[in-house]
Amino acid sequence: MKYDFTTIMDRAGHDALAVDCIPMEGVEVKDGFTRIPMWVADMNFPTLPTILEAIEDRLKHPHFGYFDMSDAYYDSIINWQKDRFGVTGLSREDIGYENGVLGCVSSALQAFTAPGEAVLIQSPAYIGFTKTVESIGRKLVLSGLVRDGDGVWRMDLEDMERKLQDNRIHCVIFCSPHNPTGRVWEREELEAVMALYKKYDCVVISDEIWADLTLPGHTHIPLQSVSEDAKARTISIYAPSKTFNLAGLIGSYHVIYTPYLRDRLAKYASASHYNSCNVLSMHALIGAYKDEGREWADELRMVLGENVDYAYQFITSHFEGVSLAKPQGTYMLFLDCETWCKEHGKTLDELLKAGVEAGVIWQDGRPFYGAWSIRVNLALPKELVEEAMGRLEKYVFV
Repeated sequence: MKYDFTTIMDRAGHDALAVDCIPMEGVEVKDGFTRIPMWVADMNFPTLPTILEAIEDRLKHPHFGYFDMSDAYYDSIINWQKDRFGVTGLSREDIGYENGVLGCVSSALQAFTAPGEAVLIQSPAYIGFTKTVESIGRKLVLSGLVRDGDGVWRMDLEDMERKLQDNRIHCVIFCSPHNPTGRVWEREELEAVMALYKKYDCVVISDEIWADLTLPGHTHIPLQSVSEDAKARTISIYAPSKTFNLAGLIGSYHVIYTPYLRDRLAKYASASHYNSCNVLSMHALIGAYKDEGREWADELRMVLGENVDYAYQFITSHFEGVSLAKPQGTYMLFLDCETWCKEHGKTLDELLKAGVEAGVIWQDGRPFYGAWSIRVNLALPKELVEEAMGRLEKYVFV
């Protein structure tokens, strides 16, 4: 490959939550084990060189005053959306900067719902969504995804409709590709769910931050592309941060085609004065959305696909009682450990602790509404994935 996805970076002490923190209070890695970061959703790969070059070039100018978003910023997004997802007709006025996906979700919820009003989310659910809904005083309503006979996560449209109707819901959060299950929705599924949202006149807040990270054989379909009505009622949110590991630079953007949605969201977001871009973040996006970024992202998808294939095969063949759906996108696994825990007389906390003590820093899935679940990040060199699986076999699932 042209780009580096094999170097094992030493991120300790370099502003890296993934390695500097353990998401389980009072538990430490035992002596003799290195830390393998497999929890928070960032990547353990060196980022794209053209991003660093773009930031370095900007740093040569010794001023950091107020600025407007550049033509290059908007053109980069328009061209990326066209090349990667086939989006046409996207204009500068349809794009708006956001200080992170959750910042946009919070602004949109407050712009289009009243305190105490219900909001529908599918579960398992990204913890950022559920905490945002609850923290601003809205009512959280969950509709559970279900695994079909082939183990694939599917939407339960009957359950969704019942909850939309019973709770008089007119605003929903949708996740595509889905976090934490890794599901990449098919066009027929998107058409069906958007028909349901149209029936109940819902504003749709669609988190598409994982759009670039579909695994080989799967393609992201922008929700706004499935119909004219979907285009009109959807606030879609994207970012280069997941794709290029730029979360620490902060910077997302929305795509909104309807002036009413756009103007109301902008008015609410502007009132807080929080939603302004860091100049280095703008140049990072421009550096990412180059031809080199397209090539880098394609190589990354192959690497992640190999990691997923390896880990899925290893888990399903070695850890009897642990089940999972094979992800179609993202770099996260969502393990169901209920059978294993009950057969071995273990609690999920005991299982989580055993993994951390062996240096496998994984994540409790219960806050994502997976009662017996563990979330595992595979965005790291395959050598470390293999090492982690070996430790789990030898020290944890025994």
